Amino acid sequence: MSERVVTVVPEAGLHARPASRFVRTANEFDAEIEIAPIDGKPVNARSMLAVTGLGVERGEDVRLLAEGADAEAALDALEAVLSTPEESDGDSEDGGTDDAEDGNGAADESGTEGG
Repeated sequence: MSERVVTVVPEAGLHARPASRFVRTANEFDAEIEIAPIDGKPVNARSMLAVTGLGVERGEDVRLLAEGADAEAALDALEAVLSTPEESDGDSEDGGTDDAEDGNGAADESGTEGG
């Protein structure tokens, strides 16, 4: 079994969007994958409930364990997910840049009179 220690970088820790990305990534590989707090019991990395249930926060270290045909590739991909900051603090960054530009000029005309 391969093992790797990774520091969680996303601001939200291993909750919500980062956890969803982590679980989706884990499900792409032909390997048994687990994640655990440094001093904790490993859980199935393919389970959103198990992963979010760990309560891992930003800056905490976790152990990634993988066994199977894609073990090393899985660890590489999961380390990348945990080591990458979220691309936004807002809920809808996909069109946020264009939206913010339009929102500043068009907000008053859109009906946001009372704030």
